[in-house]
Amino acid sequence: MNDEILSYEGFVRLVIDALDSAGIDYLIGGAVATWAWGEPRATLDLDLVVNIPLDVVQQLSIELSKRDMLVPEEVILENLLEDRVDLPINAIHMHSGYKADLYPLREGDALRASALGRRQKIDLGEPLGMVYLHSPEELIVYKLWYFSIGQQTKHVRDITSIVMTLKDDLDYDYIEKWANAKGVINIWRELEVKIRSRK
Repeated sequence: MNDEILSYEGFVRLVIDALDSAGIDYLIGGAVATWAWGEPRATLDLDLVVNIPLDVVQQLSIELSKRDMLVPEEVILENLLEDRVDLPINAIHMHSGYKADLYPLREGDALRASALGRRQKIDLGEPLGMVYLHSPEELIVYKLWYFSIGQQTKHVRDITSIVMTLKDDLDYDYIEKWANAKGVINIWRELEVKIRSRK
């Protein structure tokens, strides 16, 4: 697999193929999901929500290894059984350095469960094709949450581009519900006023 330079899009396809081969439900978030709902921006990382049953952990490790991402079965299991912190499973491609952060669905995580239930299959064109993405509403909520933690302005830019692109096609009641549940409702309302003033 290392005979030619791997593109970022090619890396995303490798990760999705590994998940599909292991029978794992997933959705893509972060900048890649923003490509579909807002404006494209450069990124080197890949964020995914995954539902990994314990009986497919070994197969997932094997499928990632086939694609030059060495993630031992023990590392995956340790992450799945750790319920005190929400840390991703890192899958790093050995030859390109691209990284996928796999965020497992954990018991009691209602937002992530809702996100997987509302994921949308979108055609991102070649070489990615049809992939499952965060719905725009959950993507906004997560970006509000991440902004509240790290104050990274890229999340505000992404949210703005999604709202400006989709406008009235968004379910604003749903966004408000989860923004309130995640404790970021004030950030959302302030940002929404600023965005609406630009329309």
